[in-house]
Amino acid sequence: MTKLDLRVRAIGKKWLWIQATLAFTFLYLPILILIIYSFNTSKFNAIWRGFTFDWYRSLFSVRTLGIASSSSAGIWTALNNSLLIATISTLLATVLGTAIALALERFHFPGRKAVETLLFLPIIMPEITIGISLLVFFTLVFRIIENLTGIRINLGLPTVIIGHVTFNISFVTITVRARLAELDPILEQAAFDLGANEWRTFWRITLPLIWPSVFSGALLAFTLSLDDFVVTFFTTGVGSMTLPLFVYGMIKFAVTPAINALSTLMLLASLLLVLSSLRMKKN
Repeated sequence: MTKLDLRVRAIGKKWLWIQATLAFTFLYLPILILIIYSFNTSKFNAIWRGFTFDWYRSLFSVRTLGIASSSSAGIWTALNNSLLIATISTLLATVLGTAIALALERFHFPGRKAVETLLFLPIIMPEITIGISLLVFFTLVFRIIENLTGIRINLGLPTVIIGHVTFNISFVTITVRARLAELDPILEQAAFDLGANEWRTFWRITLPLIWPSVFSGALLAFTLSLDDFVVTFFTTGVGSMTLPLFVYGMIKFAVTPAINALSTLMLLASLLLVLSSLRMKKN
C-alpha cells in the first residue's frame, strides 16, 4: 500500500469521524438542551436565569413553584395514564406478538402470507392513517352496540390501549421472529425426543433462548406506547389524557421547566431500562 493510499484512508477516516460527530450532535443536542433547561430558574424555556433544583422539587411537592396546583396535578395524572396505557399495551402486545412469531416461524397454515403482510402494515403506514381508521372503527362498533343494546360506549383508556396494541404487535413479532429464525430447531427436537411435550419444551428450552428478544420487543413497545401522540389523539376520550397530549396542550400557553424536569426523569428511567436490556443480552 502506497503512502498516497494511506493518506487517502486517513483523510476518509477523519471525515467519517466528523460526519458521525455532526450526526450524533444533531440527534442528541436537543436532549442535552432539554436537560440543561430543566434546571433553569426562569418559567420560560427560552430564557436562562440561573441554576436551580426547584422544578424537580415541585414535581414531588404539594406546593408548586411557578405552576398552578391543578397544572402539577394534571402532569402526574397524564403521566399515570401514559404509564398505565404503556404497561397494559406492552404486556398484551408482547404475549400476542410472541405467539404470532412462534406460529409464523414454526408452523405452515393457510393465510400465512396474508398474516405476514398485515404485520408490516402498522410499520409502513402513516400514524395518522392508523389513528383515523381506528377512530372510524370504534365509532362504527360503538354505534352498532348502542343500537342493539342501548348501551352507550365512549372513547377512553380501553380504546387507547387497543390502539397501542394494534401497532405494537408488529414490532414485537418482528423482533422475536428474528431471534427464532436464528434458533437451532435441533434443541427443541432433542427435548421432544427426551419426552417433553410442547408446553414443557417452550417453557424450558424455547422461551429462555428467545427471552432477550422478547424483552427487547417489550421494551420497544413500551417506549413507542409511552411516546405516541397521533394514535392516542384519535382514540382518546374524556379522562384519558396522556403526557404527550398534556404537553401539546401546554404549548398553546407556555411549557415550564417542570415538563423538562419530568422528561429528564423519564429519560433516566429509559436509559436504565436500555442498560438492563443490554446486560440481559450479555448474560
